[in-house]
Amino acid sequence: MEKLFKDYEVRNGLVRIVFAATFAASCTLFEMIIFEIGGVLDASSRWLHWKITLYVMLVHVIALLPFYQFYICFAERESAWLRRDQFPINNAQDRAASSIFAIEPGMGRVGVIGVTIMAILSGFGAVNSPYTTLSFFLRQVTDTDVISAEKKLLQTMDMVLSKKKKILLAQRRQQAMGEQHIVGVGGFMRNMFNKVTGGFRLGNENIGILAHEIKALETVMQQLFMDLDDLNSERERIKYSKTFKGHYFNILGYIFSAYCLWKVFTSTLNIVFNRVGGADPVTHGLNLLVHHVGIEVDVTFWAPQLSFVFVGVLVVCSIRGLLIQFMKFFRAFSSSLSPNNIVLFLAHVMGMYFLSTVLMMRMSVPPQHRTIITNVLGRIEFNFYHRWFDVIFLVSAIASGGFIMILTQLQKQRDLDNAIWAGGGPSAGGRGVLGNTKALYD
Repeated sequence: MEKLFKDYEVRNGLVRIVFAATFAASCTLFEMIIFEIGGVLDASSRWLHWKITLYVMLVHVIALLPFYQFYICFAERESAWLRRDQFPINNAQDRAASSIFAIEPGMGRVGVIGVTIMAILSGFGAVNSPYTTLSFFLRQVTDTDVISAEKKLLQTMDMVLSKKKKILLAQRRQQAMGEQHIVGVGGFMRNMFNKVTGGFRLGNENIGILAHEIKALETVMQQLFMDLDDLNSERERIKYSKTFKGHYFNILGYIFSAYCLWKVFTSTLNIVFNRVGGADPVTHGLNLLVHHVGIEVDVTFWAPQLSFVFVGVLVVCSIRGLLIQFMKFFRAFSSSLSPNNIVLFLAHVMGMYFLSTVLMMRMSVPPQHRTIITNVLGRIEFNFYHRWFDVIFLVSAIASGGFIMILTQLQKQRDLDNAIWAGGGPSAGGRGVLGNTKALYD
């Protein structure tokens, strides 16, 4: 947690403990899946540990995290009446105590939300990852483009400083003239001085116009700074893509892109033909090698071994991917929200995400190792979650693709506007942000 939120201090010790406990229990779920494949511990011991871990996770996700989240929201308010009695508990919960210890209802409800989160993130990642990792999609940014953007930004900053200086000088002159009027320095000489310096002084109306122009220029300056930052980032990506490590990750990007396309294709087939995969991916792949390629492979021997490695890779990638998204989310909202609330919210999402990952990862485990997982989870309709995942995944992928296409077209239009203004100046009819900047200069 210190590494995850190293730039922001979470002072509430209980928040840190709750987040760490949720993360530890989530990792324990993946550990239990690996134990199932590897045959670690006795079957009854694994069943007991499954029960305990699922109970702990459901208590965190359904009761502890939401309650503590609302408690902190209200406890940090200044109104005393909100702090006096936040959550009165009646006897209605006591009558429902018999359903608290059932895994199926809690897991079923949490699973719908968690699978939806998984599908949305997976659909966005399936489209965004190839776009951000492949060198094919890199913008062609040169040092000349960066230097030109820096000059435009510096020119805009100079204009802002110049206009602010004019306002300060005008206000100082008005203050000086007011003091002269108070002490009685006036008459004919003062009137002549006002007439001579009238062209150099600004009235209140002109000061207001300058203030409006400064505000517009500052907006333009912020946009220019963001454009310059994007250009520098793209230039660094181009330099990195030309290195050996960049070529290596570019090849991996093509492989991952092929997997993403295959995932979108199979999800479409699953929705159209209303099917759910039966065999785990490793066993299915080995069977394809045996029956269609003609390679002699002992499926019975190699399927558990490769499944162990495959599930381990899925676990590591899931945890790493979720933590990366957490860091982005925390940095984006840390300035406007309380760190305690953000950490609890992320812990809540993490718990639902990992519980749902167990539901989805069950299909990746060989059938002979699914027995305890199926028995512990009870009478849950696993096929429903797989179909639900496919639908949300496909919708998210299509929406993400459209969103990225719109952003790409807007970026191309912005680059075209920049090229027009840089090449032809004001006579070229510069448009967009930079055209507005030139109009303000005039």
